[in-house]
Amino acid sequence: MILPGSPVKVVNLDDTYYGFEGQVQRISDGKIAVLFEGGNWDKLVTFKLSDLALVEKSRGK
Repeated sequence: MILPGSPVKVVNLDDTYYGFEGQVQRISDGKIAVLFEGGNWDKLVTFKLSDLALVEKSRGK
């Protein structure tokens, strides 16, 4: 389940942000706003649920 604060990855091959990983900021009206932070830029982009997948965090040793 995707909730605010969840790490997500863009999985829609046709999207400009394909492969980018970000953090869910808010969910409203079936759309999800994701914050991407990268070096000297931050960007908030809205996606459909089907365009995103949860990022599974692996546990360290």
